[in-house]
Amino acid sequence: MSDSTHIDHAQLQWDEDGQPVSSTFGDVYFSRANGLEETRHVFLQHNQLHERWQQLNAGEHFTIAETGFGSGLNFLAAWQLWLTAAPADAQLHFVSVEKFPLTKLDLQRALALWPELGEFTEQLIDAYPVFVGTGFHRLSFMYGRIKLTLIINDAAAGLTQLLATTHPAFANYCAKIDAWFLDGFAPSKNPQMWSDELFTAIRQLSHAGTTAATFSAAAIVKQGLKFAGFNIQKVPGFGRKREMVKARMEQEPVVDYQDSVQPRSYSPYPVPWTIDVAATPPTEKHALIIGGGLAGCTSARALAERGWKITLVERHAGLAQEASGNPQGVLYAKLSPKNEAQAEFNLHALQFAQQFYRSRWNAIGEQCGVLQLAHCESEQQLHEQLRDKFSATEELVEFVNAAQATAIAGVRLNQSALHFPKAGWINPRKLCESLTDHTAIRVITDCAALALEHVDSNWQINNNPELRAPVVIIANATDAKSFAATQHLPIKSIRGQITYLPQTAASSALKTLVCSEGYIAPAVNGLHCTGATFNLKDNTRELRAEDHRNNLENLRSPLPELLDEWENMEVENLHGRVAFRCTLPDYLPLVGAVPNEQTMLEDFAPLRKNARAAIHKTGAYHPGLFINIGHGSRGLAYTPLSAELLASQINQEVLPLPRELANALNPARFLIRDLIKNKR
Repeated sequence: MSDSTHIDHAQLQWDEDGQPVSSTFGDVYFSRANGLEETRHVFLQHNQLHERWQQLNAGEHFTIAETGFGSGLNFLAAWQLWLTAAPADAQLHFVSVEKFPLTKLDLQRALALWPELGEFTEQLIDAYPVFVGTGFHRLSFMYGRIKLTLIINDAAAGLTQLLATTHPAFANYCAKIDAWFLDGFAPSKNPQMWSDELFTAIRQLSHAGTTAATFSAAAIVKQGLKFAGFNIQKVPGFGRKREMVKARMEQEPVVDYQDSVQPRSYSPYPVPWTIDVAATPPTEKHALIIGGGLAGCTSARALAERGWKITLVERHAGLAQEASGNPQGVLYAKLSPKNEAQAEFNLHALQFAQQFYRSRWNAIGEQCGVLQLAHCESEQQLHEQLRDKFSATEELVEFVNAAQATAIAGVRLNQSALHFPKAGWINPRKLCESLTDHTAIRVITDCAALALEHVDSNWQINNNPELRAPVVIIANATDAKSFAATQHLPIKSIRGQITYLPQTAASSALKTLVCSEGYIAPAVNGLHCTGATFNLKDNTRELRAEDHRNNLENLRSPLPELLDEWENMEVENLHGRVAFRCTLPDYLPLVGAVPNEQTMLEDFAPLRKNARAAIHKTGAYHPGLFINIGHGSRGLAYTPLSAELLASQINQEVLPLPRELANALNPARFLIRDLIKNKR
C-alpha cells in the first residue's frame, strides 16, 4: 500500500535574497530574477491557460498536473489566474507530485516573497497537511471551486497511482490531465525524476489536446515528451534562459498492448475487474440520493458543489434519524503501524475529515480534542508501535503521559494516551442539516424508497416519474439489502446503545472526549453522552438496563472518580438511544459503482481455478447506480472522504485516493474474493 514509504522533508538553504535553494539537489525552487513571472511565462502562458479557461462551459472542470510542488508557487499563480479567466461555476483540479515536501514553516517563509498572492497563500498554509509516509492529500478551497491533490511520492510512482490499473490495455480508463507543468529540478541535477516511467504515465494520463510546458530544453525532456506522444516546440525561455519547451498531444495515445504476448493461463497484470469501460458522463447533472444520514448528506454536498442538482429521499420525518442520529458523535480513527488498506484509509479519512470540518465546527459541535487512552496492555503496545511512524506529527496526533492527559481532559486520568488536538465531537443531525442547506439540494422526507428500477437510461424510485434521474446513490445503510441490485452485498448490522448521564459537579470539569473501551463526551445541556455497545445479530430496538450498566462499567478504568457519582443510579431510569451500525466483513465502506452480480460472476468465473487468470474482460457495473454505505462507528471520519471519492468517480475527475486504496473500497471486491475462494 502507498503509505508504507518513509518520506523526508526538503532540506533548504536560503540565499542572500531570502530565496530557497535545495540542499539535496543544489538547485533553486524558482528563478532568481522573478519566480512568479517565470511561472506565468513558462506554465500559464505556454499552456495557453487564459484563453482555454475563457472557453470553458459552465460546470466544466479543468485538470493540471505538476511534477514538483515545491513552494506551491505554480499552484497559487494558477489559482489567481483561474479566478479572472474561468467561469464562476467551473472547477480547477490541480494535481502535484512532490517527493520532498517543504515543512509548513519553510512554506510560509518561501511564499512570503510574493505578497500579491497573500490571500491564496494564507488559505494554503492553513490547509497544508501533516505528512505521514507517501500518499494523497485532497485539499479544497472556495467551496470546492479549487481542488488541490498533493501526492507525496516519487513523480512516476505517484502519477501511476492516478491510472485506472497497471494493466497496459486498460490503464488509460481514468480521468485525464488537460495541462502539464513539468517543474521538477533540472535534469542535470535530478535525472532520476525524468525517467521513462514518468513519461509513460504522462502518455497514459493525457488525451488529444493535452498540453505541456517546462523550463527545461534538455534532450532527456524533449525525447521523453516525444516518446509520450507530444509534438514539441522550442520557444524563448524566461529571463536569462534562452530556451524552454512547450508541447501538445495532437492524437489520442495509442495502447501498445497485445493479448497474444501474454500466456493464456497467467497474466502478470491485475485482472481488470475494477474498470468500467461503459461508464460515460451523464448528459444531465441530476442525482437521486436514497438516505439522509451522514453518507447521503455528504454525498449530496460533494455533488452540489460540482454543479449537480440533487434530490435526497429520506424515509423519516427528518435527517439523520438512524445511526447518524446520536447527539454527540466522535471524530476519530484508529491509527495503525501496519501498511494495509484499513490502516491507510483510516489515516487518509481522518486527515481529510479534519480539513472538511475546519470551517464548520461552530455550527455542528466542538473541536475540543480527543484522547484515546492506553487502557489495556494491547493498547499500550499499539501506542508504542505507533511512535516511529507518528513521532513528528504533533499537529495530527501527539503522545501524552497520564499527567499530560489529565491536564488536557480537566479530570484525573491514570493512563497515557494519544491526543488528537484537531478532533472533537459533532452533532450529526446538525451537520446533515448544514450540508443540505444548498440551493441545488432538495430534501424529500417521509418517503421510503421501496423500489428502484432502470427506465429509459434513468433510475426511478417507487415507480414515481417525479423521482427520476440518470444517477442514483444508495446511502441508506443496511436498507440497501432491499434492492435487487445490492441484495448480494455482505452487509452486517451491529446494534449499539448509548447512555445519557446527568452532569455532576465533578464531571462538569471534563473538557475533551475520552475514549477507552467506550467514550464519554463533555456535557451538553446537562447531559454526557457515553457508549456505545456492540451487539452483533441483535435486532432489539428497546433500551436495555444491561447495556446501560456496560456503558457505565467501561468508565471504571479511565474515570473512576466520575463513575463514583453515577454507579449508584438506577440504570432502569437512565435515558439513551439505540441505533444500528452498517458494516462489511473487512470493516471498510462500500464506495463506488454497483456491480452487475450475474455478469461479473460469469465473466470472471476463471478466477475460481486460477487467481491470476489472464482475463481480458473488464468489470460490469449498473450504469449510473452507485453506493456509499458501511461506515460503521466511524461515519464522521469516513463519510467526507467517501463522498469526495464517489463524487470524483461520478464526475470523472482525478481521485482523492491512490488507485489501490480506491479499489479496496470498490463494491465488487466481495464478488471477486468469493470467486477466488471458490465460494460463488
